[in-house]
Amino acid sequence: MGSKRTLVPMLGEIATATGSKTALDLFTGTTRVARRFKEQGLAVTAVDTASYSEVFAKTWIAIDAKDCDQNELEDAVARLNSVAPSAGYFTKTFCEDARYFQPMNGEKIDAVRDRIETDYRSTWLYEPLLASLILAADRVDSTTGIQMAYLKQWSKRSYSALKLTNPGLLAGNGVAIRGDAMEIAPQLPSADLAYLDPPYNQHRYFANYHIWETLVRWDAPEVYGIANKRTDVREAEHRSRFNSKPDMPRAIRELIQGVKCETLVLSYNNESWLTRDELIEICSSNGHVEVLDVDFKRYIGSQIGVFNKSGERVGNPGAKRNTEHILIAGDRKMVSSIAKQLRD
Repeated sequence: MGSKRTLVPMLGEIATATGSKTALDLFTGTTRVARRFKEQGLAVTAVDTASYSEVFAKTWIAIDAKDCDQNELEDAVARLNSVAPSAGYFTKTFCEDARYFQPMNGEKIDAVRDRIETDYRSTWLYEPLLASLILAADRVDSTTGIQMAYLKQWSKRSYSALKLTNPGLLAGNGVAIRGDAMEIAPQLPSADLAYLDPPYNQHRYFANYHIWETLVRWDAPEVYGIANKRTDVREAEHRSRFNSKPDMPRAIRELIQGVKCETLVLSYNNESWLTRDELIEICSSNGHVEVLDVDFKRYIGSQIGVFNKSGERVGNPGAKRNTEHILIAGDRKMVSSIAKQLRD
């Protein structure tokens, strides 16, 4: 749902066109965009509040592949794949009480996660192995992509056996920071390019990916509801100002004013609480603004309707297409040239 996979090529072109050497990704999430920047040779700072996002950022952004022993990583992955399954908290919570994963895979996840904690906690392999486990689990889940609910029937991929693979480290420099963008941004040095992808409505990514949060923290939290979400999902510390309709306009304005950069890029969905014109006005504090509108297929969950626990449809499918607004703000000549190049 929060992935910028379809926008990554365009964002990469923007980074190239600006000639940027340093980049800031303030809501890095899965780190797709930050990874693209790093692959293009930029020194990247990746920021997010989520524990699972910090794992991704430490794996793909903070670690320089040139400084690592790849054979050591391969050996560790092979050892974890050979661990015998053993049912625990994860199996009961997400395979039996809820149906996100087949029990055979839940048992493997339990055993592998325990082994990562006991054998690799104090080593450089810790985050890459956690990232590998999350990716492996994601390939055998039974959801439409987010963890607000699971499918009423087991997905085809859920019958596959869990298998960890090398997460693929990247060469280059980067920094991973876990924290609130509103607090972190003013403290960071100026970057050539800053990319902002804040939440745009009431949905919170902490709830959308609560299983990954639990898998990283490994804290066996109390859960609630059919989806077995962590109870701390409801706590105030996990409610972003960007999820509040009255406060969101002020929050995004303050954030942009606090970011120090030459060129600012903001991606925002047409389902957000701000209009295209309002976004332009807010981004203008960083210079001249151009907007690129990208049409794309909506998240699959919105297209199949809403079902209750008995499998009865209780809600209708939503729109099939969305528009992503890509706003570029900075030097007029450069921004206008980039927008023209990308439109052509």
